[in-house]
Amino acid sequence: MLLQKINIQEKLERAKQKNNDADILLQEVYRFLRQLEDTEERIADNMTLPPGKVDNHFNFELLEGSRIYHLSHIKQIAIDYRLRFLDTRYFKGKIPQEATFKIRKLEETHQMEIHGFKILAPSKLFKLEDRDDPILFAPIGNDYFYLIHKWGNDLHPLRKILMWPFKGIINLFATIVVLSYLLTLSIPDGLFSKSGSSVQFWVLFVFMFNSMATIVIYYAIAKGKNFNPAIWNNRFLKT
Repeated sequence: MLLQKINIQEKLERAKQKNNDADILLQEVYRFLRQLEDTEERIADNMTLPPGKVDNHFNFELLEGSRIYHLSHIKQIAIDYRLRFLDTRYFKGKIPQEATFKIRKLEETHQMEIHGFKILAPSKLFKLEDRDDPILFAPIGNDYFYLIHKWGNDLHPLRKILMWPFKGIINLFATIVVLSYLLTLSIPDGLFSKSGSSVQFWVLFVFMFNSMATIVIYYAIAKGKNFNPAIWNNRFLKT
């Protein structure tokens, strides 16, 4: 059996074709990565620019109803848990890669560019990095917002209770009264006199109330604190 002779030119052409195919594949990969990088840069820019009045025209048939929230729902949660609902340009934490991926997928699905991103998060996250429960939203019109991504740790289970005094002046007054009463009860009988009396108790209660009220007022003024309804969407007030 005779062996077929090798045509070197054909071998060269095949090697050249393989290299061309590899080059084309590599170029496609580079092109995809460049497009991906450009998209991520554009999304990052959209999160830092002033959005103004924005209503993203989503295809409502493709949205998950469970992720749509009205501004009133967001406001109530922000007030209850002392959170802020502000544009992403004020957010000082890091937007995770997963959030950017979800934005890109939404844009591809709805054939649009999303603007006007907002974040619901604890006040301190708009000044320094932390890991507490930020939630990223996009406006969809008529004061409705679409939840895009949530990351970080969940809020402390007692946060709503701890933030209850900051919901208003009546809440704060009631808290000071209760704490003053409990502190007065903790003082042993006969500490200031040999025999305890109701008069002595109420005198101590008034003293405790005045002391706590003074501390609270000083702290509020010194730190520039305000009540939850005044700060939930305010980018100027301190927390």
